[in-house]
Amino acid sequence: MMLPLLSGKFRPFAHLMLTIMSLWLLSCEKEITIELDQPSASLVVDASIENGQPPVVFLSRSMNYFSKINPEILSSSFVRGASVFISDGRMRVKLREDSLKRNGGLPVFYYSVDPFNPSGLMIGSLNTGYTLEISAEGKSYTAKTSIPPITRRIDSLWWEDLKGPREPEDSNSVLVMMRGADKPGLGNYIRYFTRVNRGVFLPGFNSVFDDQVIDGSVYTVTIDKGFDKNGDFEPSERYFKRGDTVALKLCEIDKASYDFFRTMEFSFQSVGNPFSSPVKVLGNISGGALGAFTGYAAQYRQLIIPRK
Repeated sequence: MMLPLLSGKFRPFAHLMLTIMSLWLLSCEKEITIELDQPSASLVVDASIENGQPPVVFLSRSMNYFSKINPEILSSSFVRGASVFISDGRMRVKLREDSLKRNGGLPVFYYSVDPFNPSGLMIGSLNTGYTLEISAEGKSYTAKTSIPPITRRIDSLWWEDLKGPREPEDSNSVLVMMRGADKPGLGNYIRYFTRVNRGVFLPGFNSVFDDQVIDGSVYTVTIDKGFDKNGDFEPSERYFKRGDTVALKLCEIDKASYDFFRTMEFSFQSVGNPFSSPVKVLGNISGGALGAFTGYAAQYRQLIIPRK
């Protein structure tokens, strides 16, 4: 901008200075390569016990954030040959390693009770505490949880047509509503799942709640459809369809389980958001393992949504 104002004899000098400054600025650029640490794999624990059901424990190894993942790699990440015990204060049971085949025919390995050993059969009970002990690959881990009493009752479950601005293009979509009652006294926590037709139970996008707002009251809420967090999620997928048979699984959980799923879901929803704050997922496994051991006090309801 200054060059037109300079007299003729100074213009060559000004051009020379600009050239020198440009070369100097270019020489200040430096390519920076960040070498990320390669953390050692940690044990990942996904363990649960539900009233009326035996315990189920999945053990795997954590993976690098930038690791390539395919079904074969996931299958090979399961930890096998571990020693797993569960106790309820009266009996201590060793769990047996077993497997099942999922889509693609690759096995999924887990630990549970031996159905052919009556003396080692443990079934979850309401208002009972449990301790999980794991010895795997030379390390030991422990965790505690409880199946609380059922204090939040499902009064009714029904469906409604979508109306107003929430209505999607698909006119077959409907809302599923629940009316429930909460026992007076703070400190009740829930996690919910839904199943559609012959599918599996899946947690909602936000699946855990406390009772700070609804303590001691009768309330009505919308039940969003559960979804597989390993797949893509579209907002329209929260709705159910006409013709669906919907099963609701409403579970009361303890505070440690609530904190784990609350922080895990917040972390999941923050992925890809540059303005989100980092969050630490609060597991309840000792010894440096990741994950949680959760007790579920479950109740079930079913709803058949008619076709048009």
